[in-house]
Amino acid sequence: MDKVKYYLVSSTILPAVYSKVVEAKNYLATGEASSTSQAVKMAGISRSAYYKYKDAIFEYNTNSNDETITVNAKLKDNAGVLSALMNELYKSGANVLSVSQSVPVNSIADVSVTVRSTEMTATAQELLDSIKNINGVKSAQLG
Repeated sequence: MDKVKYYLVSSTILPAVYSKVVEAKNYLATGEASSTSQAVKMAGISRSAYYKYKDAIFEYNTNSNDETITVNAKLKDNAGVLSALMNELYKSGANVLSVSQSVPVNSIADVSVTVRSTEMTATAQELLDSIKNINGVKSAQLG
């Protein structure tokens, strides 16, 4: 089997059907369409065109280069501490991508939060400093 080659090409030079296949895939991914039939109807293409190209065309996501920050913290096992941490992230404009928390041992839980930082109004260090000032945060560092 030949090795597949990929090209990054401007959508302006491609036949419209390719953009419509991506559009139909997006309708399915976001839940705007509940079935392939509905998605292709919304995009204005045939089911056969969709199935012909769906596994071969993908939208280039420019957000894949977005910066991410991971905050690793040790939190006291008190109600509202994690919520306060999340509130600081929200206030800074960070977009939470993932949260992982361990079961507390000796009343301390390890928490790791990964955020997209491109929309943040604070620097990573300013965010870290504000997290360290939360009552119940024993330590915090950037991972």
